[in-house]
Amino acid sequence: MNREVYGKLIFECSQPGRRAVKLPVNTYGKALESLPVNLLRHAGPDLPEVDEPGLVRHYNNLSTNNFGVDTGFYPLGSCTMKYNPKINEEIAADPVTGGLHPAQPFETVQGALEAYHTLQEFLSEIGGMSEFTLNPYAGAHGELTGLMVIHAYHDANGDTARDKVIVPDSAHGTNPASANVAGYKIVEVKSLPDGTVDVDDLRSKLDNTVAAMMMTNPNTVGMFEKNIPEIARLVHEVGGLMYYDGANLNPMLGVSRPGDMGFDVMHVNLHKSFSTPHGGGGPGSGPVGVRKGLEKFLPNPRVYWNEEHDQYEVTCADADALGRISSWLGNFAVEMRALAYILTLGAEGLAQAGPMATLNANYIKDSLKDLYKLPVPGRCKHEFVFDGLADKSTGVTTLNVAKRLLDFGFHAPTIYFPLLFHESLMIEPTETETRETLDRFIEVMRQIAREAAETPEVVLNAPLTTPIAHPDDTQAALTPKVKYADLQD
Repeated sequence: MNREVYGKLIFECSQPGRRAVKLPVNTYGKALESLPVNLLRHAGPDLPEVDEPGLVRHYNNLSTNNFGVDTGFYPLGSCTMKYNPKINEEIAADPVTGGLHPAQPFETVQGALEAYHTLQEFLSEIGGMSEFTLNPYAGAHGELTGLMVIHAYHDANGDTARDKVIVPDSAHGTNPASANVAGYKIVEVKSLPDGTVDVDDLRSKLDNTVAAMMMTNPNTVGMFEKNIPEIARLVHEVGGLMYYDGANLNPMLGVSRPGDMGFDVMHVNLHKSFSTPHGGGGPGSGPVGVRKGLEKFLPNPRVYWNEEHDQYEVTCADADALGRISSWLGNFAVEMRALAYILTLGAEGLAQAGPMATLNANYIKDSLKDLYKLPVPGRCKHEFVFDGLADKSTGVTTLNVAKRLLDFGFHAPTIYFPLLFHESLMIEPTETETRETLDRFIEVMRQIAREAAETPEVVLNAPLTTPIAHPDDTQAALTPKVKYADLQD
């Protein structure tokens, strides 16, 4: 790390006796003496000693080394890392809602319950479903909840022989994982060269042991599954249900609804399509919607309008419902961001998101397909996949291209996923980026391709300008140095 450019580590700024805060006097007397000896320190912690300006500058300098969608273009495929309006953050941070307690009497939280119920109805309309629950905490949690609903449906019908879930070979890894956790065996269906499901292969795997088929549409390579009516018909004919993974819902907003495609159960990633900054494990929310006839299987508790009492209430009375799958009613702050996002854009604004995301993705794809290998030609939706550089003779890999992008202030796209292609480079620009940003990204990608052909050592040694340049990837993962003491070795 270049200390002159990026500043010293806080331990290197430490001077004995300097303080940023005065700790309160110990008022606990000898209470600490009652603690078990094995829980007590034998020496004080090795903490840096700095003044307040040094402390503040240290953390501010660290924050400038962080990359996020607020600081630059984030074309991470399959995750929809788009810019989120700050008004939604203000709504989520409002102390009026932030200070509520879920166990308050219903009459004291009518506004919050109305907001919750309204978002349920909006998502039902957007997804073409009959009812939604907002309780799941994340996309994978939503998948598991949806599969539990499917399990409960088959059990209620006495159809207990259904023990398989069909998953395309291009699916997100959470699909087979969620199905396995829900108690199902996984059956993989092949993809055609264009990335869509091989319907003939699907036919050979359908029988009365199939509980459901999980799909993402558009699929993982960004192509719309044009055979979805036929796929849904075939699965329904053998008594199975169709599950929609909502990870790629963003380009479909206001254009096409999973319920109209033939899906019976779906989840939505509020942190992808509906305005919550995400990454690094959270925050998230994965509401689950169901078609008519499956509502009673959704998990408890549930918000409903009580006509007799003329108010919103929460119930756990439905005997067919799943038990609790979260501590209460899900991640309320994320739900409020989503509601604010939908209300701000309205139906007209939401209907523009999908076409704009599609336009941006195709603009980048067509501008780069002469220098990067395009394994699936044709019009994509919100994202697309290159199979690395078209010219592979230089030895420059997708990983090298991704690292070189960091030198130009861009976050790298998703790399080596999906597994359909050896050098996958998955790009999703989303609808929120300007023409100027896209043009700059295209310019840089073309420059990297030229460098790979003319001066490959530049790309092979990238990144060159980041705080830590070109680490050994294997050693960085196996023996990470996360403590100051480790750096002294």
